[in-house]
Amino acid sequence: MQQSLMLKQALSWKMNQSLHQSIEILQLSGMELYDYVQKIAEENPLIEDIRPIDQQVLTQFHGETNAFENINASKKNMYEQLKENVYMLSIPEEHLKKAVLFGIDSLNENGYLDMTLEDWAANCQLSMEETEQALSYLQALDPPGIGARHLQECIYLQLKEMDCDYPFLEDLFENNLILIAEEDVSGLAGQYAITEDQANRLMTNIKLCHPNPGKLLEEEETEYIIPEASVFKEDEEWHLSFFNWSSPTIQIRDDILQADMPKEGADFLKEKKKEVEILEQAIQYRGKTLEQVLRIIVHKQVPFFEEGITAIEPLTLQDIADVLGLHVSTISRAISHKYIQTDFGILRVKYLLQRETRKGEGVARVVVKQHVHQIIKDEDKARPLSDEKIRRKLEELYQVHVARRTVMKYREELGISSSSKRKRSANGNSD
Repeated sequence: MQQSLMLKQALSWKMNQSLHQSIEILQLSGMELYDYVQKIAEENPLIEDIRPIDQQVLTQFHGETNAFENINASKKNMYEQLKENVYMLSIPEEHLKKAVLFGIDSLNENGYLDMTLEDWAANCQLSMEETEQALSYLQALDPPGIGARHLQECIYLQLKEMDCDYPFLEDLFENNLILIAEEDVSGLAGQYAITEDQANRLMTNIKLCHPNPGKLLEEEETEYIIPEASVFKEDEEWHLSFFNWSSPTIQIRDDILQADMPKEGADFLKEKKKEVEILEQAIQYRGKTLEQVLRIIVHKQVPFFEEGITAIEPLTLQDIADVLGLHVSTISRAISHKYIQTDFGILRVKYLLQRETRKGEGVARVVVKQHVHQIIKDEDKARPLSDEKIRRKLEELYQVHVARRTVMKYREELGISSSSKRKRSANGNSD
């Protein structure tokens, strides 16, 4: 029992090393990354300097807004974010949806389920079969690993998302954790009759797993809104240019490394040098991944950059993940807290990811909302249009086909009153 606990702790520690640092750094903004590296520099005598961010740049971008969205969105905790995402799942039974919401409230701060299935069933008056179904819904939420009951299940859920779902995983986690803790690729391959390439891939993917997925949903307040890159047109082509602060450069004190010193001091510096190398690799990984993602977004959204909001194309995290061959959670982390400078102001990168109004329609929801807004803006104020008439106008003017209830939903999201209330407002000469 004691050995098993020690192995689990060793596994968790392994997962918190270089690749875990890469994942953590991936979701930082440029400003947050700079602060992160500064903190490490305070404890690492080898770091001589970090390329600073020009204070004039901070002044230039501080408080800048754009015409399309409120970029200072309200802060949401893990529980609120997960509950929002529940409504994106297809859960036909209302009592199961309520059970999933109850399950979210029963997660601890790390995203693990903090009750037994028996207690869950009793509290929500469910059968065990229904409770297991509710658990599967909860564990389908992003990020992968949410709703796990222990570390092994957390890793397993994430590996499943990586298409690394080997039949022997349960036995590996129950009986042979030492192979992972010691990174014994040969032993893993021999134990489960797989190739060393497969074993190495599995080992790498296990390191990529986050032991505390709930931490990925922590929201940070950002003092400054600083863009990572700029999108601009030159010679009839759209280009992406990264600002230098999005990838800080670390300067090392070579004089200390070359100095003669006792073995203890040399070993300490060797460890600190390795720390810097891992940090630099993580920064490079962040830069490379972010650049790949942004280039796909810019290429897809050329119509938006040319014409504005009414030309924005449907694009999802999954679309980008499919192109790059990465997991959707990696794409989500890469664009988290990231902004780009455009002709329309500084935009959240997430704003350029828009879902279709209806699958196969090829029209982004935000575009339809804009059309609805324009139609109402142009209507005869004395005879405002009903939702059904707006629906017909959408078909006539923009060849957009949506249901009347969709028009009503978008109108309400835009904060626009119904036609009867708009008419009373017009007659009363109020805005």
